[in-house]
Amino acid sequence: MSELIVDQLAVKVGGSQILSGVSLTVPGGEVHAVMGPNGAGKSTLSNAIMGRSGYEVTGGTITMDGQDMLALDTFERAQAGLFYVMQAPTEVPGVSMFDMLTASLSAQGTASTDLAATLSAEAAAIGFDVALLERSLNVDLSGGEKKRSETIQMSVLAPKVAIIDELDSGLDVDGLRTVAQRVEKLTNDGLGVLVITHFPRLLHELNADRVHVLAQGKIVTSGGPELAIELEQTGYGAYVEEETPEPKSGGLDDLFSM
Repeated sequence: MSELIVDQLAVKVGGSQILSGVSLTVPGGEVHAVMGPNGAGKSTLSNAIMGRSGYEVTGGTITMDGQDMLALDTFERAQAGLFYVMQAPTEVPGVSMFDMLTASLSAQGTASTDLAATLSAEAAAIGFDVALLERSLNVDLSGGEKKRSETIQMSVLAPKVAIIDELDSGLDVDGLRTVAQRVEKLTNDGLGVLVITHFPRLLHELNADRVHVLAQGKIVTSGGPELAIELEQTGYGAYVEEETPEPKSGGLDDLFSM
C-alpha cells in the first residue's frame, strides 16, 4: 500500500512561520486525524502538501511512495495520487462533473468507460441528487452537496491518499454519517486519509486509526481514537498557550496559480 510521509515540515505564509517541524506518516488503509485550535496551522498543512502557491516550504520533506512531492506542481501531485477535499470547494461554471472527471482520468492514463453509470451509482450511494450531475461543477450547490460532490470525485479517481479539510462542514448528522461510511469503505480498498477537523464529532462517524494534535506549528502529541475523546472533554488547554491565526484557505484558482 501507499504511504505519505511528512518529515519536519516547516512552512511560511506571508512571511510568518506557521509550521515549524511537522512530522507524521499516513499509510494506505488508515485514517489519521489532525486536530487543534483555530490558527494552529491545520489548513496550512493541507495546502502545503498539495502545493498551493503562497505557502513557502522552508524545511523538511513530503514524500509519497518514495517520490518527492515538493518537486512536483499541484497537478502532478494529483496525478501521483494525492486528492484534496477543500473546506469550500470552488464553483466551476461551464464544466460538469462528467467533463472534469473525464479529463482527470485521461490525465491519469485511466479509461473513463461507463463513467456516467459509475457517477449515477456513486451519487445514489451517498444521497446526492443525480440531476445535479448535469449542473456545472459545484455551482449553486449547498455546503453539504459540495462535500458529497467531492466524495463522488474521490471515489471515481481512486487516489492513493486523500487530504480532507473539514469534512463535516455543511453536512448534517445523517449526511456526515453517509459520507463518512463511503470514505471508510475507500480505506478498506487501501486509501490513506489525512482528515483535518476542529470537532471530535466527526470522529464519531469516521473512525480514526491515529489522532494528532497540532499546536504552535508542531504535532505536540499523538495517540489512538481515545485522544479525540479526551480532547472533547478537556479541550486543548494542556497543549496550547497562545496561537497566531493562520491565513484562510483559498479556492481552486490559487491551487493552480504556480
